[in-house]
Amino acid sequence: MTTKSTKFIPALDEVEKAREKFLKALDITLLNPPDVEVGTSPHEVIFTENKLRLLHYYPQTEEACSTPLILVFALVNRPYILDLMPGRSVVEVLLKKGIPVYLIDWGSPGDEDKNLDLNHYINRYIHKVVQRVKKHSGSDKVNILGYCMGGTMSAMYTALHPEEVENLILMTAGIDFKVEGTLNMWGDKPNFNVDKFIDAYGNAPADFLQSGFLIMKPVQNLVSKYVNFYENVDNEAFLESFLAMEKWLNDNIPVAGEVYREFIKYLYQENQLVEDKLKINGKPVHLKDIKCPVL
Repeated sequence: MTTKSTKFIPALDEVEKAREKFLKALDITLLNPPDVEVGTSPHEVIFTENKLRLLHYYPQTEEACSTPLILVFALVNRPYILDLMPGRSVVEVLLKKGIPVYLIDWGSPGDEDKNLDLNHYINRYIHKVVQRVKKHSGSDKVNILGYCMGGTMSAMYTALHPEEVENLILMTAGIDFKVEGTLNMWGDKPNFNVDKFIDAYGNAPADFLQSGFLIMKPVQNLVSKYVNFYENVDNEAFLESFLAMEKWLNDNIPVAGEVYREFIKYLYQENQLVEDKLKINGKPVHLKDIKCPVL
């Protein structure tokens, strides 16, 4: 009996280790999630308007590029993903290359911002930022790196103000919206009445937007990710990176109602930008007017 009992001891030890590991994972993710510091590259705020803040990052080496770079992020998430943490920061890499870096933080729109449209974001916000960066840096032009919705708006801005932009870089930016994809299917007119949606809510709610992104890859976002987390919960480096990313993924913001309506209607549903039909404040937006190099 004693011999047989001892055979179960290693198995019981493994059960206890698994239980402790599960409780640790539960504590970290749900009960007492630690606060993670993000967006730590040293910077100053050199311009504000309404919720918008313009960040200028302090150089980390001798500047090798005279033309400043403006990072234009999407409207649906916080921009600190570009400066998540030391060693995982686009901003940090650019600064170490000697590039002068500026970033637009759109802030979180309130109910009073529901009427902000593409014209306001492009011809007012982005244009004011460009003028402020030119003045601050002493440069005649700027480089723009636009991400996602920010990339689409950056392309529009460059088409409307080609004299301001020396180089345009687009990352995951929608230009031609008549391509197969989950978002395009959800946004089609038969599936989504954006007018009724925005008329009812005012702004596009943050939890609605987050849910949409989660169910695009449900197994990866709701199962696989947490299995990987459980398996690596004792790895401090993994844990720090995971928690920083989780903070960003769950730090969602609404989108101003009118600009959301225009994005869905004019771009996703009618594809006006690539079909050369889009007008902003009555002025046609012609992609052919972009004269600078585009990456």
